[in-house]
Amino acid sequence: MLAAVGYGWFQWQCWGVQVTCTQVPVANLPAAFAGLRIVHLSDLHGHIYGENSQRLLNLVAQQQPEVIVITGDLIDQESQLEMVPALARGLAGIAPTYYVTGNHEWAVGKVRTLKDLLTQCGVQVLSNEYVTLERDGATLALAGVDDPNGYAGQKTAQELHQEIEREVGPVCTLLLAHRNDRFDQYAAAGYDLVLSGHGHGGIVRLPFTDGLLGTNRKFFPTWTSGVYTLGESTLFVSRGLGNNTVPISGFRLFNRPELAVLELTEHNP
Repeated sequence: MLAAVGYGWFQWQCWGVQVTCTQVPVANLPAAFAGLRIVHLSDLHGHIYGENSQRLLNLVAQQQPEVIVITGDLIDQESQLEMVPALARGLAGIAPTYYVTGNHEWAVGKVRTLKDLLTQCGVQVLSNEYVTLERDGATLALAGVDDPNGYAGQKTAQELHQEIEREVGPVCTLLLAHRNDRFDQYAAAGYDLVLSGHGHGGIVRLPFTDGLLGTNRKFFPTWTSGVYTLGESTLFVSRGLGNNTVPISGFRLFNRPELAVLELTEHNP
């Protein structure tokens, strides 16, 4: 009986989704965008929550998002492309949905196929580019960068921010970027808010730490879950919704999968 209870608890740790709601302060946020509700998904690694991902889609819909973002590692095996259409159509049917690549999609070698599939299903892929969002006469820029595992010589986050400044002017900028451990670079580039994944919450979360193991295979990583600031820039890191399936199957402990709900607030230093 104890073994059965222990096994069930461990499975719940690995796959029992936790919905978190966080107010995120953003420098230069137009007052019209205060209260903007974003659902942030990351690091699904091909896991399917219910038939056609319906359990996950129901959870997302219950949060009533105005924007949905996916910050990479949607899949890590080619066979997992099969789960993408139902999830993508479902998310796009709830709210405008935006996606950037993670390192695992590039490792699979099917990024172009995945991007085309997402686009056909109504998800907007941001490949080192940006869109503008309008609300009550105010504007902000939502940018997205491909993972560094992508093509050599691709546009940098700094170059993309400079492009926004030239074409839109001084405007609040939100960046979707898979890798949490590059926050210092994104802050230096001038982004007001960065949304990332990649860290998996540090795999095993311990008291007073950001987790036990980082994706760079170093102990006690930083920037793995929640809100962080550098100067005027804010980072939110999702713990992610899945576990690696390659090169080995991953697990979680005291670190349940996270469906993050963000409410943007004006930053008052």
